[in-house]
Amino acid sequence: QVQLEESGGGLVQSGGSLTLSCATSGGGFTLMRMAWFRQAPGKEREFVAAINWRGSTTNYTDSVKGRFTISRDSAKKSIYLHMNSLKPEDTAVYLCAADSRSRYLGTSGDYALPGGYDYWGQGTQVTVSS
Repeated sequence: QVQLEESGGGLVQSGGSLTLSCATSGGGFTLMRMAWFRQAPGKEREFVAAINWRGSTTNYTDSVKGRFTISRDSAKKSIYLHMNSLKPEDTAVYLCAADSRSRYLGTSGDYALPGGYDYWGQGTQVTVSS
């Protein structure tokens, strides 16, 4: 059983930066592709970024390209989301996800779907004030 725990959320002014962390436990970190999603009140869960098992391949939703960077540290069994130039529309609960069934992002695009992951954290709130 894999457990995920996010941290690093908070309140930041528009244009500011935050780094989110997701620590994993329960094993299998190097066997899993991982991702960040976000969910704002009244909206569906939205894909933000994904990373393969080695950290050699990443993908981002268009609205965060050039502003956010996903990374992973195998020694710490953690992934990170470095967020710069934050905007009020980035306000949401950010959730970490892991897929124990695949190491790779692949070409089908399922890495960007909630159904592409079988483990989820509880989320961390990010609020960007204007």
